[in-house]
Amino acid sequence: MIIDNHPFSVNEKGHLEIGNVDTVELANEYGTPLYVYDVAKVRKNCRAFIDTFTKLGVKAQVTYASKAFSTIAILEVINQEGLSLDVVSEGELYTALKADFPTEKIHLHGNNKSEAELIMAIDNNIGCIIIDNFYEIELLDRLLKEKNKQMDVLFRVTPGVESETHQYIMTGNEDSKFGFNLQNGQIEHAYHMVQGHPNIKLKGLHCHIGSQIFTTKSFTLAIEMLFTLIAKWNQTDNFIPEVMNFGGGFGIRYTKDDRPLPQAEHVEKIVETVESEITKLSIPMPEIWIEPGRSIVGDAGITLYTVGSMKSIPNVREYVAIDGGMADNIRPALYQAKYEGIIANKADKAPTKTVSIAGKCCESGDMLIWDLPVASIEHNDILAVFSTGAYGYAMASNYNRFQKPAVVFVEDGTAQLVVKRETLDDIIKNDVSYTKNSNLTGR
Repeated sequence: MIIDNHPFSVNEKGHLEIGNVDTVELANEYGTPLYVYDVAKVRKNCRAFIDTFTKLGVKAQVTYASKAFSTIAILEVINQEGLSLDVVSEGELYTALKADFPTEKIHLHGNNKSEAELIMAIDNNIGCIIIDNFYEIELLDRLLKEKNKQMDVLFRVTPGVESETHQYIMTGNEDSKFGFNLQNGQIEHAYHMVQGHPNIKLKGLHCHIGSQIFTTKSFTLAIEMLFTLIAKWNQTDNFIPEVMNFGGGFGIRYTKDDRPLPQAEHVEKIVETVESEITKLSIPMPEIWIEPGRSIVGDAGITLYTVGSMKSIPNVREYVAIDGGMADNIRPALYQAKYEGIIANKADKAPTKTVSIAGKCCESGDMLIWDLPVASIEHNDILAVFSTGAYGYAMASNYNRFQKPAVVFVEDGTAQLVVKRETLDDIIKNDVSYTKNSNLTGR
């Protein structure tokens, strides 16, 4: 059954199902707020990218951008599907190591990598580091010499392409904190710094132009711009890239206004453009890397909430408060992200009113959905919000000292807890009493 273009089923009780599991039963068993992932959908999204490269006969690495959602369980699934992994911190790398992810398939990103992060990457022999700036070249140079090791690297290039997305998730434009700028010659200087380097092996270039992109136009333009650089280096130094990484940012459907392209269409256009460029230069086809994150897990996840208080303002709006909000999904407050949802225990009922879904954080801006058509709504109903699989759990906080929600995976009609709900003791576990001048208590 398709519910507002979201592929979920409704059972004989009129309850929403995900992965053939009743969401109301999940809420009753595991509590709310609750993140729920359809693992079969995650696998399907992985295969859509991989199978397209395979069909086209192109050597590639589909690299999961784990910032979208990183836990041991999801990385185990990603590994089972044959993907590589993109990490951006000690925490993400440590999670990957604990998930027994093959280190040769791990790539380290970040615009301000610490010495500790680089040491962890080097010591664990990860597959590649994507260098972001001059400071990092100098730091990596010193560490590799000290450890007498070599490391494959890509240079992250800011090509000056402005993608059609929110400014906070636009990363390929010229004014960006990420990467070496193409327009002002920074990338040329970086290239000469590592040319012939005994420890730093430049394999090729990387760019990431932004997130939630619905066309192939920006990707095509970025590829063409990177190959103008390759053409120059090939002419002067006979440089031939072994790898070209075009990042991620492939859009998904959050609301009826979103028109995402199939994963295969993005891949086909990338390959077509690269083939055109290498033909002009008469060089071999490089291995193509891409870094989908949101488009792997975003539409595979939902969040379940319990309805609490309600407030009706005549001729203005009706507020419906839930037991979560910006602490478990910061995206609406951070960059006005929009979502759709349904009353999970009344999924077979037609909408009869429009309400605004308010979170319970002590912020006026804690609004999850401003105008949501719903069936008749009552206290203790279960609200399911669609497409929350990316950047919900990953960006969750303890604001107002709320406990972070649990995460459940469903597959083949069964459910498994993969992240425990935080307890009140978890909230204070790192707190330490202040003892200085304790004798002044009461003054």
